[in-house]
Amino acid sequence: MKKFMDRDFLLQTEAAKVLYHDYSENMPILDYHCHISPKEIAEDRHFETITQVWLGGDHYKWRLMRAFGLDEKYMTGDASDEEKFLMFAKCLEKAVGNPIYHWAHLELRKYFGYDGILNSRTAKEVYDHCNKVLQSPDMSVRKLIKMSNVTLICTTDDPIDTLEWHDKIKADTSFDVKVLPAWRPDKAKNILKPEFASYIKTLSEVSGVKIDSFASLKDALRVRLDYFAEKGCNVTDHALEYVMYRPATDDEIEAIFKKAMNGEAVSYEESLKYETAFMLFEGEEITKRDWVMQLHFGCKRDNNTPMYEKLGPDTGFDTIGAYYPMGELADFLDALHKKGTLPKTILYSLNPSDNKIINTTLNAFNEAPTVAKIQQGSAWWFNDTKLGMEQQLESVAESGNLSGFVGMLTDSRSFTSYTRHDYFRRILCNYLGGLVDNGEFPEEELPVLGEIVKDISYNNAVRYFKFPLETR
Repeated sequence: MKKFMDRDFLLQTEAAKVLYHDYSENMPILDYHCHISPKEIAEDRHFETITQVWLGGDHYKWRLMRAFGLDEKYMTGDASDEEKFLMFAKCLEKAVGNPIYHWAHLELRKYFGYDGILNSRTAKEVYDHCNKVLQSPDMSVRKLIKMSNVTLICTTDDPIDTLEWHDKIKADTSFDVKVLPAWRPDKAKNILKPEFASYIKTLSEVSGVKIDSFASLKDALRVRLDYFAEKGCNVTDHALEYVMYRPATDDEIEAIFKKAMNGEAVSYEESLKYETAFMLFEGEEITKRDWVMQLHFGCKRDNNTPMYEKLGPDTGFDTIGAYYPMGELADFLDALHKKGTLPKTILYSLNPSDNKIINTTLNAFNEAPTVAKIQQGSAWWFNDTKLGMEQQLESVAESGNLSGFVGMLTDSRSFTSYTRHDYFRRILCNYLGGLVDNGEFPEEELPVLGEIVKDISYNNAVRYFKFPLETR
């Protein structure tokens, strides 16, 4: 029986151990998509308790605790930090098979030097120990980032954001990790949202463009795209229900936009036409700037109406969406490709059933000179698990070029979640090492796999996004 989470955790073969320890383990981290706060980086926040680090805004952990029947006060309510942590530990000790069990222990070891097991019996000891460690000057947000060997972070930013915190970070020469904005224009796309019209008015004020049509909305967005580019942005992110393709004439789109701005009801079908026009515009502008477009889809958001009304979005009530005709993804990519405006694109679906469809679709649009120009992103959200990562890696490998994959991201709001890169790298090395062990890849070619591991861990993202970094 193997020791719990030992040095060779998740590494089942000798080849896997070589790939991880000799090639991947010490590679830097490039976090090209996350939701951490640039303000907290600029101010170099110090956390007072482990609860603030772990449970403050982490809906992964909230969902787990709700599954154990805990009162909401221990997640988002007024229970003390200590009470919340102790209740989380009580749940964790029985969370067998849940990746949070591994993540928590990886973080305890990496950042807090605690090699024991967190459970209801050790919870108070761990709570006190971690809180003591957090008082050290070496446990500020910036120090956690440096401790994690991170070279670059892309935050997630709205077109109306001032990006002032990015300016302050860049101006501080004592911190050498690059923190760049990423363009997230969902609020200008989500025409069915009740706050759509008021958001457009704010965008008009920020951009200095009078927005009274879809055409002028595009002008305003171009102004803000240029502003983001000046701040170093070269990547976008779009949250979609699914990638739908419902083309319409310019006159139709203008009429739909006018209805929304006048407070009139827009039908679902009309919203799909507007979203299609919006995303075609985005693809064109992204291509002009040689940026990377990321599409996250397959999520049904804001379920459980009473809790959504009480807590708002991103509080643990989203689910994998229903299945949609995925053929429209190909239609959307083709519409951009025909016009020569298909940018480098990363596709993430929350529905693991989409893996094969995504990988066969994207290979219809890959072309020289870019390696893996269109690719499937890392296993996302509910698939951010051992099984989910294995399935994603196998799907990419079977259908195309795994060696060109840009690898892991955190997609997190936590400054200690960088251990998920270690989790991913172990799974990657175990998958490739297993091919060698099973005679599916020659053992004498292990150095080739080693270079692939290094590229997926870090180098591919540097090259693909054209970040101002050196490969390793």
